[in-house]
Amino acid sequence: MDIRKLNKDEKLPMELLLLADPSRNIVEEYTARGECFISEVEQQIIGVFVLLPTRSETVELVNVAVAEEQHGRGIGKRLVMNSINIAKKKGYKTIEIGTGNSSIGQIALYQKCGFRIVGVDNDFFVRHYPEEIFENGIQCRDMIRLSQHI
Repeated sequence: MDIRKLNKDEKLPMELLLLADPSRNIVEEYTARGECFISEVEQQIIGVFVLLPTRSETVELVNVAVAEEQHGRGIGKRLVMNSINIAKKKGYKTIEIGTGNSSIGQIALYQKCGFRIVGVDNDFFVRHYPEEIFENGIQCRDMIRLSQHI
C-alpha cells in the first residue's frame, strides 16, 4: 500500500470522503483549503485523509476514510499514523481531530494512535448537518474533539 498526496490535477475521491462526512459542501470546502492524501493498492484508491492547517503550529485531520471492503485490515490506523508523521515533518506541534459521539470505533482508533479527548462540541452535527445522522444505533449529535502534541 502506497500513501501519497493527491495531485492538483487529480479528481478528489469523493465517494470515500463522503463515507467519513456526509456533507458534500463541507467536504468540498475543507478539501479546497487542506491537503488530501490517498492510499493506493495496485493503482486503486482504498483510503483517504485530509490535513487542514488551523493555526500556526496546529493541523487538523478532518477526514479519514477507508473503502468498506477494506475495513478490518489496519488501513485506518496506518492512515492516521501516516498523517501524524506528515504533520511532524511539516513542523506542526499539535494535531487535532474531531469525530461524532456515535463513532465508537473511530474514537477507540484515535486513542490507540495517541490522541487524547480534549473536549466536546455539543450539538455540532445537529447545527451543521440538515439531516439526522445515525451510526451504531446512536444519533450523532456531538463532536468529540481529540488532540495530541507531536
